[in-house]
Amino acid sequence: MIPFSILDLSPIAEGHTISEALDASRLMAIKAEDCGYNRFWLAEHHGMPGIASAATSVVIGHVGAATKRIRIGSGGIMLPNHAPLVIAEQFGTLEALFPGRVDLGLGRAPGTDMRTARALRRNMEAGTESFPHDIIELRRLLGEPSDDQALLAVPGMRSHVPLWLLGSSLYSAHLAAALGLPYAFASHFAPDQLMEAISIYRERFQPSDELDKPYVMVGIMGVAAETDAEAAHLFTSSQQQFVNLRRNVRKAFPRPIETMEGYWSEVERYGVEHTLRYAVVGAAATARTKLAEFLKMTGADELIVSMPIHSVEQRLRSVEIFADLREKMLA
Repeated sequence: MIPFSILDLSPIAEGHTISEALDASRLMAIKAEDCGYNRFWLAEHHGMPGIASAATSVVIGHVGAATKRIRIGSGGIMLPNHAPLVIAEQFGTLEALFPGRVDLGLGRAPGTDMRTARALRRNMEAGTESFPHDIIELRRLLGEPSDDQALLAVPGMRSHVPLWLLGSSLYSAHLAAALGLPYAFASHFAPDQLMEAISIYRERFQPSDELDKPYVMVGIMGVAAETDAEAAHLFTSSQQQFVNLRRNVRKAFPRPIETMEGYWSEVERYGVEHTLRYAVVGAAATARTKLAEFLKMTGADELIVSMPIHSVEQRLRSVEIFADLREKMLA
């Protein structure tokens, strides 16, 4: 049975503060480690009142200090928002603080709206067009410096922080294969090209110093509870959030509601259900069936679960249920 990992966005729940959101991420990481998860990743988003992980490397350090064994990292850093040297220094520092535990997942999207992206990047076109070259430069900065290398990342050089390529398109599959990097597909919010992207990546993979054969991680939204009805109720928070994104309404992560009827239009309902069609929502038995089907379909090497649940107590319970499911599937 494959490893399970956690993707956390440090959700700022309606009625709660940013400090509480970051503390909830700490508790999630501790629970994930106790339950035997492989990794705990955080994602870079900007300008979103419902997400507290904008300063991603800082939050990674926060959860790293609260844990001892679980791998920590980014899912991902949006590299066009940053100079490769800055990211090399940040993740070289994290690797020095938490040796052998740090992953650096990289994405090409802005992780925000276009106005905020322009404020971050300054030069939008140069950022995305140089993405492959920036990955190569970052790999060099984190590796062994050559004798004539003038640009050094300190911390960073010789840290050999593992790079991952994250994506939701065929472009990312081609690039990850060409660079010989492990590949994580964002099927938790971009399901349409999942199977084609995995196929391209596996067929075209070129071995590298970091990886000798393809390694695929796939993402799902996961909401597990004691009953199917309770899980469906908790999942309305995420459904509301996706409707709000489509309406360009930016607010804290919503409380769950009794029903989505009357909240979304029929067109919105179709769009959200299509986007979240791989979500695993339900009690243990229901979730186990859905998980088994998804993992059989993808043949993935690892699963990463995002748990968009308003209450931190219920989020922690979902972490436990998914860990129990993995153990039962192993048996």
